[in-house]
Amino acid sequence: MLKNKLAVLREKIDSLDDLILKHLNERAELVIKVGHLKQGVNSDVYVPSREQAIYARLLAENSGPFPDEGVRRVFREIISASLNLEQPMKVAFLGPQATFTHLAAMQQFGFSAQLVSQRNISAVFDEVQRGRADYGVVPVENSNEGAVTHTLDMFVESDLKINAEILLEISHDLLSRSGHLSAIRKVISHPQALGQCRTWLEENLPDVPMVDVSSTAQAAQMAAEDETAAAIASELSATLYGLQVVKKKIEDNANNVTRFLVIGSRNPAPSGHDKTSLMFSVKDEPGILYRMLEPFSHNNLNLSKIESRPLKKKAWEYIFFLDLEGHIDQENVRKAVEELGTFCQFVKVLGSYSSAR
Repeated sequence: MLKNKLAVLREKIDSLDDLILKHLNERAELVIKVGHLKQGVNSDVYVPSREQAIYARLLAENSGPFPDEGVRRVFREIISASLNLEQPMKVAFLGPQATFTHLAAMQQFGFSAQLVSQRNISAVFDEVQRGRADYGVVPVENSNEGAVTHTLDMFVESDLKINAEILLEISHDLLSRSGHLSAIRKVISHPQALGQCRTWLEENLPDVPMVDVSSTAQAAQMAAEDETAAAIASELSATLYGLQVVKKKIEDNANNVTRFLVIGSRNPAPSGHDKTSLMFSVKDEPGILYRMLEPFSHNNLNLSKIESRPLKKKAWEYIFFLDLEGHIDQENVRKAVEELGTFCQFVKVLGSYSSAR
């Protein structure tokens, strides 16, 4: 009796799978037609705001029991495969494989995109600037450790634009060959990862030295070659480099999020829920810090971030990085930027893009 009931249910599941496959191919044919219409037109294949609109609509329509996160992941891969039908997409990211930047790139572009590892942030910018990659993915700030200054500095000389932002929840695992805490004689990781796990390390490995390396994935590679070493890295790193998990989720703050930027050569169109990033240098005069904020207040604009970096060409002068709500095509945003420019040495719009928050 049970066997017959299972057979009936499985037959229904098979029929639904066949129907899903049929509709996926119908969708793919429509995507190919869209690609043909775009040929010869100055139009992007990758439109982050369109993708976010698809997710928002589907999640609003989802009545369950299939989970929302499952819907998002399934359609991430459907969209990724569809984009690849229109035009194969190459994306450079800060590598090696299994870094959190790699995870962010996979989250944003899916498995059908060609994800290409780069040795440092400068190389990611260079690949996109030279047209060898369509887009790049780089980290820009962490909710606990602050800005990734190398990324900010790259925008000083680069003409690339921010096309999208990615928010990735960061969870750090302690990994080693043996999986035993007692065997660890040194802990290796990126400085930000070490900083984000500082309290746990002080409590559990107080006398063990910490070693800085360029990425969490490099730390995992090194731990795989040294049985006395442990790496702080992602769960994917354990799988990729054959390591055992000593302890999961050792980050000090559970609300640990890193923001990544997608960089490209063109400006995205407004989505209705945008953010604009600016870079500027103000003249050194009394009250200038107060005055530089006035244009945004006058134009009723909300600022979500402001960061300063030394201007390396001249001592004691600074470049400011600022994020505001709105798109540069909006009149109040454009007016604020123009007003800011009247007392700045320079103002540069780094991009207007769909907000991930």
